[in-house]
Amino acid sequence: MNRTLQAKFHGEMLALYDHCARIGFRPVLFRRLVILKGGVEAARELVFKPGTTGLERLIEAKKTELSMEAAMTSAQYRCLFSPLEIKEAAKRLEGIATRERSRGRLMATASPRSKQDAANQHAAKQDAAKQDVQEPL
Repeated sequence: MNRTLQAKFHGEMLALYDHCARIGFRPVLFRRLVILKGGVEAARELVFKPGTTGLERLIEAKKTELSMEAAMTSAQYRCLFSPLEIKEAAKRLEGIATRERSRGRLMATASPRSKQDAANQHAAKQDAAKQDVQEPL
C-alpha cells in the first residue's frame, strides 16, 4: 500500500509541472528533483527550503490547491510524511496571506509592531551617530 501511495504521490508531483506550465511557468528544478529523488523525498527536502518560488507563483495565480504543500497536507498523503513535515507544509500554506514576493524568495511581511521596533532601532542608531559627529576631538 505504502509503495503504491508513494508512486501515486510521485505521479502527482510530476503532474504539477504540467499544471504550472499551463499557468505560465515551468518549475524545471522541481521536476528534476522529483525525477532524481522521487516525489516523497523531494517534498521532504523542499518543504524546509526557503526561497522556493513555485508556491509564490501558485499564490499569484490563485492555484495553491496545485501546490506540493497542499498535496502533502491532504488526508490521502499525510501518512507519507512526518508530523513535522506536515506542520511545515501547513504553515507555509497558512502563511500565504502574509507573504510577499521579493527577488524570488518568500519573505514574511513585517508586522506593525516589528516595523515600529525597526524604526525605533534606526532612530537610536541615527542619534548615536549624531553624538559621535558632534563630540569635539
